[in-house]
Amino acid sequence: AAAGLCPYRALLARRGGALRAFCGSVRGLAAGPETHFGFQTVTEAERREKIYRVFESVAKKYDVMNDSMTLGIHRVWKDILVHKMNPSPGTLLLDVAGGTGDIAFRFINYVRCVRERQLQQKIRHHQNLSWQEIAESYQEDKSKSLGDSQVVVCDINKEMLKVGKQKAQHLGYSEGLSWVLGNAEELPFDDDKFDVYTIAFGIRNVTRIDLALQEAYRVLKPGGRFLCLEFSQVSNSLLSRLYDLYSFQVIPVLGEVIAGDWKSYQYLVESIRRFPPQEEFKAMIEDAGFFKVDYQNLNSGIVAIHSGFKL
Repeated sequence: AAAGLCPYRALLARRGGALRAFCGSVRGLAAGPETHFGFQTVTEAERREKIYRVFESVAKKYDVMNDSMTLGIHRVWKDILVHKMNPSPGTLLLDVAGGTGDIAFRFINYVRCVRERQLQQKIRHHQNLSWQEIAESYQEDKSKSLGDSQVVVCDINKEMLKVGKQKAQHLGYSEGLSWVLGNAEELPFDDDKFDVYTIAFGIRNVTRIDLALQEAYRVLKPGGRFLCLEFSQVSNSLLSRLYDLYSFQVIPVLGEVIAGDWKSYQYLVESIRRFPPQEEFKAMIEDAGFFKVDYQNLNSGIVAIHSGFKL
């Protein structure tokens, strides 16, 4: 009898194995597609959670660490980005992943300078006005120092936004500035709303870059501009080796000493190495629908500024 049951046992065993395999595949689907978190392989859901924790952990020391890691050069890179944007009074900017406000504050300063020059030119062209008329006109126009420009800072991380708001209050920025909690992959804004979309050192932390690029295209007005500042692939082989040595041996140590967080900065270094090189990222921007896409390497490609237009 036992011998007669063997075929049935074998059949049940095979079916049991098939069932376990099926359940395993269903669990895999439920967990979501695989992606990377630095050099680790994780699901998309796990990556989003891990990245949120990274920036929640480093938010308070984020600006100090940026200065330490780049020896302050990140400030120059961001200045170049805003000069490349060349915003004029009336420009509506969406700065994504801009929680601590670095791009937003530079945008406001730049527009104020442009507005000031416009006012001075206007006054010079009205030499026939009395001193009192000039003063009144100047004060009236100066009260609108941004000329209807606005910048919306959108970030997925509450702690980063909190730090940005505190900085804005401390530095005296309030006019034309708003803060929105939102995901780059699913922006909480209407179509065709903004003149410029910027994302600085944020897109490599987006789980689905293709979705973020599509969203950037969607919320820009026709004629609007996409600008991305991001770490990229170093073109000089000697500099590349030195950069790798500094990145992996020094930056995590700085993270531990300054922010008490080795792992987060180890991830940030690894995430740079996993980000697509310049030409590959350019193709991704074009695939999202942008035209006239190009990039400018800074410091031999340590970072690059990518630009594209919605036509």
